[in-house]
Amino acid sequence: MLAIADDLSGAGEVAVALGLPGRIVLGPAPGGPPPGPGEAVVHDLDTRRLPGAAAADAVRAVLKDTGPDALVFKKVDSQLRGNFAAEAAAFAEGAPGPVVATALPPLGRTVRGGVVHLDGVPLHETDGWRAERADPPRSVAEALGDLPTRVVPLDAVRGPGLAALLAELTDGGAVPLCDAETAADLDAVAAAACACGPGMRLLGTAGLGAAVCRMLAPPNPAPVPAVCPAPGGRPLLMVVGTAEPAAGAQIAALAALGARHVALSADALASGTALVPALAPGGITVLSIDAPAGIVPGAARALVTGLARAVAAVPVPADLVLTGGETARRVLDALGVAELAPHGQIHHGAVHATAPDGRSVVTRPGSYGGPDSLLTIARALRPVPSGEAV
Repeated sequence: MLAIADDLSGAGEVAVALGLPGRIVLGPAPGGPPPGPGEAVVHDLDTRRLPGAAAADAVRAVLKDTGPDALVFKKVDSQLRGNFAAEAAAFAEGAPGPVVATALPPLGRTVRGGVVHLDGVPLHETDGWRAERADPPRSVAEALGDLPTRVVPLDAVRGPGLAALLAELTDGGAVPLCDAETAADLDAVAAAACACGPGMRLLGTAGLGAAVCRMLAPPNPAPVPAVCPAPGGRPLLMVVGTAEPAAGAQIAALAALGARHVALSADALASGTALVPALAPGGITVLSIDAPAGIVPGAARALVTGLARAVAAVPVPADLVLTGGETARRVLDALGVAELAPHGQIHHGAVHATAPDGRSVVTRPGSYGGPDSLLTIARALRPVPSGEAV
């Protein structure tokens, strides 16, 4: 199975959702041998901030050698951010579909009437795009631009004729946009899409990827590998580059139990002069961006690049926790990491993997996790008796 994502935290999310052994490749170029039976390769194309044409070319580069019967899944952001229209158009070239389902029920992200809802509120009425230059789209169809689309409402998703309807729409040149509110809805979409015949492509969140995996899973699947604590002597460096308001509470919960919090000046990050203090062996340090007025829309990439530069300058190898797909990719690029081996999930979206040099790497979308997210991740990598400091 081949899967592609537009940022690294999303690629990690998909790798775990698929439930198959495999690897995450940082880029469109093949890394190592192709996937064998029962394996998956997930490509992080790192296209979230690219111009639309370049993002579409990256999708085509991955798909150019894909056979006509290959099962291909494209992960998209559940809030429709990034080059949604350009990448979807490239993904649709030369194949039936794609069938689109952008709901992510575990996080309260549902689709009804072709409109994405966050905890019941239409996306365009929330602040989910606070760090973006543009306003959020009012519907999935609007986000897809010029692609011809048709909404598949919930009653059709839950009805007996879904496969026939998807086949009719795709044969007629339309892209089906499937409503969904539950994992069972996504299971129905995945089963119906694959029933349409070989070569059908699917585009959606990791929730749809997990539905595909459930449909194809063997009767007695191998257990998901446990998260293995990293060697105690190695520092644990948590890099928080997200603009999400919840990040402050997550950092505070960890710092209250003994972790060191270092807020790096936005000016120093932008100018490339920020420095990370020496890391204590076995200690936990959290890096964040010191921007009291908030991160100016459009400035995030320069600040995250500064964070990555500062992390790469740390002389002692550290295990890493990277929140936000842009943060994760910039840090790993700066460290020369081109591939990850995913192992499991600490909590939803917090994916534990290892780099070729043996260090642990946890990636997590910036908008995921409750107030104890970072604390939960730290204790998974550095277990301590209940009630003690991290």
